Amino acid sequence: MNTDVIVIGAGAAGMMAAASASQRGRGVTLIDHSERLAEKIRISGGGRCNFTNTQTSAERYLSRNPHFCKSALAQYTAQDFIDLVNRYGIAWHEKKLGQLFCDESAQDIIDLLKAECDLGGTVWRMGTAIKSITKTDTGFQVDTEHESWHCQSLIIATGGLSIPPIGATGFGYEVAKQFGLPVTPLAAALVPLTFEPKDLFNELAGVSLDCDAHGGDGPSFRENVLFTHRGVSGPAILQISSYWHPGQEIALDLLPGRDAHALFEEAKRSDTLLPNVLADWLPKRFAQAFCETVVPIKPMKQYTPRELDSVAQRLHEWCVIPSGSQGYKKAEVTRGGVDTDALSSKTLMVKKVPRLFFVGEVVDVTGWLGGYNFQWAWSSGWVAGQNA
Repeated sequence: MNTDVIVIGAGAAGMMAAASASQRGRGVTLIDHSERLAEKIRISGGGRCNFTNTQTSAERYLSRNPHFCKSALAQYTAQDFIDLVNRYGIAWHEKKLGQLFCDESAQDIIDLLKAECDLGGTVWRMGTAIKSITKTDTGFQVDTEHESWHCQSLIIATGGLSIPPIGATGFGYEVAKQFGLPVTPLAAALVPLTFEPKDLFNELAGVSLDCDAHGGDGPSFRENVLFTHRGVSGPAILQISSYWHPGQEIALDLLPGRDAHALFEEAKRSDTLLPNVLADWLPKRFAQAFCETVVPIKPMKQYTPRELDSVAQRLHEWCVIPSGSQGYKKAEVTRGGVDTDALSSKTLMVKKVPRLFFVGEVVDVTGWLGGYNFQWAWSSGWVAGQNA
């Protein structure tokens, strides 16, 4: 069977690529091993899909080449996708920090993408496993369990390793290696971090606090940190996890925007116990556990200035070393991927293999938490579809 373009992977980037290519008159076949469409979209954003971010810029993506994503993000912008959402009458709202969510359901975004594909006449092959991919004189041959397809252009949009229970595999990396493309080291990203029981307070599970978090070689993020039975999670931790490497420490400012020294100055002559003073600014359970690890508990007036300075310093820079992360099962995305040096930033086509494209999470471009990874899927998928 012949078609102009085959897209492998019917997730965010794959459907966008299929819609983009088919609506410019290309015959497109979209193949996915899963029976269900776009499970990652379905479960995203608590079921409401954080579909983009109004603050999208290249600085909010990780890659060995920090400039690579600029072209695609400029060719298909966050506003372009917002306009598409509006065209379908999907109600949405901004939650915080430029993060846009559907008012109703992530299913609205899935339905939109499917409709866009159908508008161009995309042929669907869901629940279809691929047996082999072969380069031919005229393009590629893709053999499935039941059919053999021939195409001029092939777009790989198979995602990364994150969330294997909904079908994630390393298929895209295997295709890259088949064609001699380098793949940068892979790791779980936007993922909760774990600690040995002795290193963190088990009794704090469920406690959340506002922190300024820093880890690895990345920026600091001020958002909530959530303590769990296994370690720490919450937006601030998920953000720094993308920059963190095993063995590195993370630093938490537990009183961001406040001055612990000044706060202690007001209370240093009182009979109030230190945890009770801290409980005015921090969750009571956390204040108690924190104090038990850093200083003998006694009335404020019994502390020396040096002791209070030490506590204040720890409050503003509490350094701990995670034992690991919760891995791909809990990761929102995969850090690393097909090396961008092998791809054209303007078209997403492989430089040494004409008409072969890689888009979305399978590429070494990883966005911050907050809709950035979906925007990379829309942008990279659209660009590849325009050039396939």
